[in-house]
This record gives sequence, structure tokens and C-alpha cells, in this order.
Amino acid sequence: MIKRCAIIILAATTIVSLFGMQAAAFSQDQQSSAVLINKAWSSHGARDVENTLKYTQQAIDLYKDEADSLQANLSALPKHKDEIDAVQVLNDVATAYFIQAEVYMRQQDIEKADQIFKLIIDKYPYAQAWDQRGWYWSIAEASQQSIQKLQKGSIELETKPRPVGPVTKLVLYDPGKEDFVDYAKYGEFQNVGTPEYKYVVTDQEGLSIAVGEGIYPNSTSLRWDPEFKKAQKEKRLGVFAKDEEWDFLYTPDLQAAFFKWALAPQPQPVRLFYEGLILEKAGLIKHAIKCYYAIIVHFPGSYGITYFKTPWYVGQAAISRIDVLLRRNPQIGYRLEGADINIVNGFDKDVSNDIVSANPGKFVKVRILEQLKSKPNRDLLSVKTRSGKGRVQVLQYETGDWELLVDNKPYCIKGITYESSRVGESPDDGTLQNWMEQDLNKNGKADGPFDAFVDKNRNNKQDKDEPAAGDFALMKEMGINTIRLYHQPMKLNKEILRDLYKNYGIMTIMGDFLGKYTLGSGAQWNPGTDYNNEEHKKNMMDSVLRMVCEHKDEPYVLFWLLGNENVYGYACNADKDPDAFFKFVNEVAKKIKEIDPDHPVAVCNGDILFLDRFGKYAPDVDIFGANAYRGNFGFGYFWRQVRDVADKPAFITEYGCSAYYEGKSEEEGEYFQADYHQGSWEDIMHNSAFSDGAGNSIGGVAFEWLDEWWKGYEPALHDKKSLWKGPFPDGTMHEEWLGVCGQGDGKMSPFLRQMRKAYYTYKKLWR
Repeated sequence: MIKRCAIIILAATTIVSLFGMQAAAFSQDQQSSAVLINKAWSSHGARDVENTLKYTQQAIDLYKDEADSLQANLSALPKHKDEIDAVQVLNDVATAYFIQAEVYMRQQDIEKADQIFKLIIDKYPYAQAWDQRGWYWSIAEASQQSIQKLQKGSIELETKPRPVGPVTKLVLYDPGKEDFVDYAKYGEFQNVGTPEYKYVVTDQEGLSIAVGEGIYPNSTSLRWDPEFKKAQKEKRLGVFAKDEEWDFLYTPDLQAAFFKWALAPQPQPVRLFYEGLILEKAGLIKHAIKCYYAIIVHFPGSYGITYFKTPWYVGQAAISRIDVLLRRNPQIGYRLEGADINIVNGFDKDVSNDIVSANPGKFVKVRILEQLKSKPNRDLLSVKTRSGKGRVQVLQYETGDWELLVDNKPYCIKGITYESSRVGESPDDGTLQNWMEQDLNKNGKADGPFDAFVDKNRNNKQDKDEPAAGDFALMKEMGINTIRLYHQPMKLNKEILRDLYKNYGIMTIMGDFLGKYTLGSGAQWNPGTDYNNEEHKKNMMDSVLRMVCEHKDEPYVLFWLLGNENVYGYACNADKDPDAFFKFVNEVAKKIKEIDPDHPVAVCNGDILFLDRFGKYAPDVDIFGANAYRGNFGFGYFWRQVRDVADKPAFITEYGCSAYYEGKSEEEGEYFQADYHQGSWEDIMHNSAFSDGAGNSIGGVAFEWLDEWWKGYEPALHDKKSLWKGPFPDGTMHEEWLGVCGQGDGKMSPFLRQMRKAYYTYKKLWR
């Protein structure tokens, strides 16, 4: 996940800021508040104090009265983008004050910084600023954290516990007459496998009796459930206000959660999906499967909208969920055969052009022995496609399965994103050091890779029986064979990477951001990299080819990786012109192969957004990679979509889950993190060559090795706040808790490591 706040990036001698606000139109006589804040962040990033204070003060002087008026008319923090945009001036003025306070904090003028932070909290509690990774953050909340830092130094911020209610089991009053409903008895499937598909119910009463309570079309029968009446009487169901149901997803009162979602003011398929999740938690797997299958039968083209404003296709997710549940529970003795939902034009953000073809398939009984599948002998299969002429190749067999080979042996990417960031350092203020060069104990070796130790008893100190081991040795012990790195903005030490490969057997995926965050393009942050701009393209091409020429003959190189979820569009226009972006990606791939035919070329996409454009315009890219965060059951339709649309091998360039779970103990949080990682890896392997899935998975890169404390803003605080909503155990992303190992209380950073359950889970899976 790339970075929070005003990330300071060195590109040649230019320092740019991550915070560039969208520039609004302005007259010659008076610049808009957005333009002034844009200039202020850039000056702040360049440590140009004079211009930083100049631009912020101009914004305050010109727009303070309007900001005060906007604040006075608000009674709560605006939630939706249009509401936030409507108070842009308020946001900009509060941001101007915030930047000024940052300046004084850097100058150690604690009294003045504290005074301005308190002014923001008092006068502008509903002001927000935009983080270019895709969310808004509360300026007052950030100010409060800064005050705590000034007053108390490094502390751990606590969040308000989520109201959880009583712990209850989920008991179904009416589980239905059929575990696997024979829908053909109660209606008619019409035009199966076509855009005209529909299921027409002819016996609604019979179907309702078959499916049981809470499942369409029997959604409201639970009102007669005695447990429902009891929950009502005990006031465990809230008031049924819109959006209140989301809080119930994470309560241990599973009975109330089920009732709440069955009657929630949400679209029926969304309700069914989350009912299914609650039933899974309760161990009622068959009823959960019925929930998911009802979506496929009745609402195959349904969708929701993610936090990042991209479509989430509920029917496809339901099929994937059923497949996982039946695979994990072979004793049930069924498989879902033939189910498929194909959505033409489903790779953009526009759902109005979707064309949905659906086949609900059918449940088929299967014996456990039938679920065992022998793998073919590779040596007896002919090769359909081969990319790469050196020791690293990707090839496709006659069966359609894909594999990555190193030295003619199958190579599954068991990867990790590695960064040994020290607590208290941050790119936001230019203090984050290069882990390859950091040597605080002056022993001539990089601290994290070679001097880190395991705090086995978690007492936040190094005891006599806790010798230095080094991250590289710990990663080898875990089973890691690959790390993912970028050659920008930090300088790479080739000797360290040679040592990593020679002594620990770990290879490196070498990446270039390809203009994302303006890295390599020479563009200004706002409007960002333009993939139609010839100067930007030349700069990016030069950047990539420098990387290739510098590292191509090194044994540690696995392959080249272009971009980092550029299609999400922050500081570049890949989201607005994906055709231009993927055409340029292909140009770069072709040029790389002219220089280095010995290593494949991959792209790092944002999930499957614009996958169809990739398939059309980037045929010379060998591997499709994507950052994807989809939940603890894996990646759903991802593999088959890449196979069907682009016919490429695929890997997950970034996936993971925080070890913090709001309202749970530290041990429970680690359990849920490990479970998320295990589910993700099981799906990666299920879709690898000659398995039962799509056959095109070549591995994945878990995010990440170590907690990075700066991501939630204050680098000396291990923040627990929510940064964005998503499919995580408590429904939110806690960016500072993503490591498979932590840094304890931070006082012995960057040396101390506390290994989490996820580390040991991977040790079993990967070794």
C-alpha cells in the first residue's frame, strides 16, 4: 500500500508532495483555495518554509470567513464525496492551518504548533483532507494525534471499542426442508447461459419452505422466530436505520446479526451475501451455501460499490464463496458444477454498460475419492507457449496450465514485500532512511537484514537467549523465496541483493513505478503523469531501461514488474485513459526484451480494473499481476478472468490483512490475520498449474514483512485507527498493522521482531 500523507519522493533533485489537491479554476486576480493548498504542500515537501507559510496564509486570509460559515452549517462529518467537495474551502483553510502547525513542529516551536492544532480541533472539527491513495482523513483527528505526540512523545493510540453486545450462538428456527434446494421443482430456468437468463418462480410457498428462514423468497419469515422476538424485547437489534447493519457484521451476537441483515434496508443480494458470512461464522455452512446460491439463481448480475467506487459483483463472489466452502468441507459431499456469471464490459467503473450472462449450474454429489486429482507428468506434455530465453521463463502447456520456471524447475512465488522501516521515521517529513544503508550499531552491516532479533517472550528487550538473526535468515526460515522491490526512490545495494540470493536463496522481483506517484515521469504531482505526453513517456522509458541495464545480469533477478496499481489513477491518468497506459506498458515491455530477453516482464495492476484493455493492448507483457484485497477466502473470479480475457499466467502482487482487530485481543487479532493469509494462499495454490482451479496462478507476494508505523500519519505512534473500509476481519484496514511480524513497543526499532501467527502459518504452508 503506497503511502499516507505528504510522502517525500526524491526524483533527481525534485521533491514532490503526495497531498496535491485537485486544482480548481481560478481567476488571474485571485487563486482558488485548492491551488494555494496545492502550492503549499509542494513547498512544504521541499522544506521551503518561506513559500509554505506564504501560500497557507494567503489561503487563510482569503477564505477564512467562507470556511467559518461552511463549518457553522455542518452538524456532522460529511461522508460522501459530493458533500465533501461542497465544503472544499473549509477543507482547504483547515489544511492551511495544519501545514503551518507542521512547519512550527519541525522548527521545534512546540507552543505555536500546539496552539494551531488546538485551533483546528476547536474551529474546524468537520474539515477533511484527501489522501491520494483513495480516502479522506479528518484534519482535527490528525491534529489531536500531533498534540499527543508533542505532549507525551511516543504513545500508542487507542480507539473507542466497538459496541459488541452479548456472545450468542445462531440457532435457526426454520432451517428449511432441503439442504441443497432443487430449484427446478419450484420454478423454471429460462435462457440459461445467455443475457436473457432468468429464473421464474412457479411455487413460491414450496420454495420458501425448502430454503428456510432468511433466504429469498422467505426473507421475512424470521419475524415469527422466537429468538427474533427475544432479541427485539432485549433491544439487541437497534433501530433498523440505514447503514446501522454494518456494525452488526462484527458483533459476537450472531443471532442478532443474522436477523439484522435479513431485514436490513439493503438490496436483497447484498443482504443475502452478508447473511451468508454471518452463517459461516456460526458454523451453519449448508445454510450459508443456500444464501449464496439464492443470489446466483435470482440475482446473478447484482453488484455493490466498494469503498474505492469500483463495482463488486455479488453473484461472482457468491460462486467463489460456495466453491471455497465445499472445498474446505469435503464431508458435505457436493460440488457446484457449471455455475458461471459472465459480465461483458465488467472491467470498468461503469455498470450501465454491463451485459450479464448467467448459468446457475447445479449441485452434484461427489465422493471424497473423486475429489482427489492426480497431476499429469510435465515431461509428457507439449509446450504451447514459452516466454523468456534465459534461466527464468514462463510457459503454457497443452492443457492450458501456466508455470514459472527457474533453471528449468517449477518456481512458485512465495513472496513478501520487504521494508525495514524504523519507528519514528517517515517519508512524510523526509526522515525515512534507506534500509539497505541504515547501520545504527555501526557494525558495517544493514540493521534489519542482518541484526534483527526475535523477541520471543515479547518483553520488548533483547534477552541473552535472543541473539541477532537478521530478517533474511528469518525469511528463509519462513519459506520465502522472493521479495518485491522498486529501484525508486531509494538506491538499491546490489551487494545486499546478491547476498540475499547467494546465502538465503531469495530472488528479487525488480520493479519500476512507471509514472505512478509521478516517479520516473518527471511530471508535477497535479495533474500527474500523462501517458500521452511524449516527454513523460521518454522519462519513464529511460527510468525503466536504466533499471534493466543495471540489474539484468544479476542472478537475483526473477523478472521485471511495471507499475503499482496505476489504474487507480493517483497522480497519473491511467484511470482516465487506460488504453494509453496499457499501450505504453506494452511499448516498455518490448523495449525491455530487446535489451534483456532472459527475464519475463509483468505488470502490477489494481485488481482487475481494465483487465480487458490489458488483454487487448499489452500482448508483449508475459505475466499479469495485481494488488488485490478480497477477503479470507482468496481472490474469487480473478484467476479465471485473467485466463479467459488475457490468457496469461497471474500472481498477486500485494495481499494481506492487519493483525489488529477492533474489540478483540491481540491474540485474536493475530489469529484472524493468519486465517486471512492462509485462505489467500490456499486460493493461490488451488488455481496453480494442474490443480482444480484456473491453472494460471504462479504465486503471490504477501504484504508485508514488518509493521510500518508511519502509514497512519504519526510515525512514532502505532495507530489503530481505520483508514479505509474493506473485506477485512473487522471491516476496516489498519495500515500500520500489516506485518507478519511487529516491532513491539517501538523502542528497539529497527532491530526487534515479534513474530505473529501469520509467520508460523506460512512456515507450515511454504516449507
